[in-house]
Amino acid sequence: MKTKILLAVAAASAGLVLHAEFKAGFSRVDMTPPIGTELSGYPRKRVSDGIIDPLDINAVAFSDGTNKAVVISADVINLRAYFDLFRKNAAAAAGLPPEAVFIACTHTHTGPHVGLSYYGTTFDSFAKASTYERFVGERLKDAVKLALADLTPAKLSIARGEAKNISFIRRYRMKDGSCRTNPGRGNKDIVAPIGTPDEMVQLVRIDREGRDAIAIVNFQCHPDTIGGNKISADWPRVVRETVERVLDGVKCIFVNGAQGDSNHVCVDLTRKDVAKDRSIIYRHMGRVVAGATIGLWDVCEPVPAGKVGFGVARAKVKSHRPSPEEIPEAQRIVDLIKAGKQSEVPGTGMMRTTNMAAATRKINLKDGPDFFDFPLSAVTVGETLAFVGFPGEPFTAYGTTLKAKSPFTMTVPACIVNGNFGYLPTDEALREEGYETQGSLFVPGLEQAIVNGHLEQLRRLFDAGKSL
Repeated sequence: MKTKILLAVAAASAGLVLHAEFKAGFSRVDMTPPIGTELSGYPRKRVSDGIIDPLDINAVAFSDGTNKAVVISADVINLRAYFDLFRKNAAAAAGLPPEAVFIACTHTHTGPHVGLSYYGTTFDSFAKASTYERFVGERLKDAVKLALADLTPAKLSIARGEAKNISFIRRYRMKDGSCRTNPGRGNKDIVAPIGTPDEMVQLVRIDREGRDAIAIVNFQCHPDTIGGNKISADWPRVVRETVERVLDGVKCIFVNGAQGDSNHVCVDLTRKDVAKDRSIIYRHMGRVVAGATIGLWDVCEPVPAGKVGFGVARAKVKSHRPSPEEIPEAQRIVDLIKAGKQSEVPGTGMMRTTNMAAATRKINLKDGPDFFDFPLSAVTVGETLAFVGFPGEPFTAYGTTLKAKSPFTMTVPACIVNGNFGYLPTDEALREEGYETQGSLFVPGLEQAIVNGHLEQLRRLFDAGKSL
């Protein structure tokens, strides 16, 4: 695998003034559900019958001596309606404001349902929570408290590289002018992908006095390579395990980025540089990202730490409500789904899945709301490092735009953070067809509201970070 180093300066050659109070802590706790737990990620029901690898909650705590914040990455597709409760309870248990807890999901499709509900719903109690859902809430508390207890004097360095030929845009322009999601390998009606994958790997290296170093790795692609009915964290776990196996004394946390329109499927059957065997793809992908990370480790650029900041901005976005004429057919399809008769839904393959997603969206929004209130989460360190969280699955362009326009030296986009409103397509995509857009809760204007909201918050936090 070739790794192109986009930002890498030998640490020994750079002078660095550190913020004397900067500390970082790490924790990892298990969140694996019991066999027999229903799995999420597909429209059909799947019940787990085994475990390929366990699921973890990984956390990194930051402190400047006064302010503290915790960034979490959990091996689960999402936390749906329990995001707010989990975050508030974990923050309260650790004596932090809720805005200082940043919970991201890796989005593995071979993990459990948690907080299952329609997108945007929030539960205000655990009255209907399952035993496993309550367990996840306790494990999140543990992760936050343990990461804070592990705070140790630290210094930062960063690097950027690439992981090539493992992530592909999954929306395609077809010969008839239409847009289709996952049209199938070797489909002769494909003209071209609609967009370009983001192959950037971002690495935050945190060296600590007398403790393991921490590697925060950021890449963007759907973790849906394994399928079947066995529990697995998919390729993000391979990233973590490979990095830790090769780099002695390093703990690795993976943060999945803007992955809403990308996955592992290469439709070009003639390409020889792409793995196509489903049984090895997750290992191959994880090793490619890990390889880029390992190649960057010793040539990271030291950067100053500083004031730890955090915030949750709000964005008001208009919902994609159906017309009265659309409701009867949508209701018919939803009734078929509830009756277990998906095979009677119009279309085949991905088109049937698209029709089910669209019908579900229409029925759930037929009585409103007209607008959604979006949480835009961020955690920052000085003028150097920013984590930006999307409450859903943002398309690739969200990540590339914020990385380019953010005032921070390195900006780490993260999907499904502190809320989940489903797919977050670009405004251009929302004017098209396709699975992600037909099921999306939103209309054009979404992209502008989210990007502008994030940039305004980042500028405020950047200016505040100058004070130390």
